[in-house]
Amino acid sequence: MSSTLLFAVFIISNFIYTSSISSGSGGGGSFGTRSNHSMMADQKTQEKKWFPLESNPSLLNQYISKLGFETTSHEFTDVLSTEQWALDMVPHPVSAVVVLFPMTDKVSEKRRELHTKSLHSSDASSTESSDSSVWYIKQRISNACGTIASLHALMNVPKSIREACIRKSSWLHTFMNNCPTSLSPTDKAILLENDTTIETYHEDATNEGQTSRPNLDESIDLHFISFIHNHGKLYELDGRVEQGPICHGDTTQQNLLKDACHIVKQLMEADSSEMRFTIIALAPKVDD
Repeated sequence: MSSTLLFAVFIISNFIYTSSISSGSGGGGSFGTRSNHSMMADQKTQEKKWFPLESNPSLLNQYISKLGFETTSHEFTDVLSTEQWALDMVPHPVSAVVVLFPMTDKVSEKRRELHTKSLHSSDASSTESSDSSVWYIKQRISNACGTIASLHALMNVPKSIREACIRKSSWLHTFMNNCPTSLSPTDKAILLENDTTIETYHEDATNEGQTSRPNLDESIDLHFISFIHNHGKLYELDGRVEQGPICHGDTTQQNLLKDACHIVKQLMEADSSEMRFTIIALAPKVDD
């Protein structure tokens, strides 16, 4: 099936969901007010669940702006297809790519195949140093994959963009300082789930979408992930997977969008009956 117009219809209406999360949860409390030891004690408390974010670049730009990422020079924008004509429409270089996809049996099987291939690739050992420099967080909150994917995108942008776009003293700046790359993915997740500010921002964003919020207990089969470039490698970041960052081989900042879409296209082709794919790129902003 051609992917030429596969995404356009679903850009506004799809949701960012997850149906699989790690065990454990968070309690209350504000960010930065508790030690790691006290937060670790919360792992056995009841699991949190948030309303899902809408897959809408305009809404996501408002959301990340509230978090502290200036969208005057870089913003989320639609990618209408994996075809070259659509990639050429997106301003380059792209800083990150976020993808919403259906977790059908066929798509999930293809992802497992791609992940296994990545983990057993001939240069897997050479990526270990790059892996350690990727900012990665586990997902321990149900339906939070929209926020997790956004954080994976924002926290892994090139240093020059991070310094220019993340406002000093903002929530995102504080979170970045308190959650360095070296902090374990689980400890990052515990800090996030005990942060009432991000929970409020996320809640507000779910009320600002163009579609009504679903039932909080509704079963979901859509999920959101990110792709980033780091030290010449293409990484897939999904807070639900046990492996952590998945390296899909070589790329450059300039080729990030093309190489990420090559992976996405394989997922699309695995289940040609599915139309519920969307791609959004964090890219330079073009003046109207």
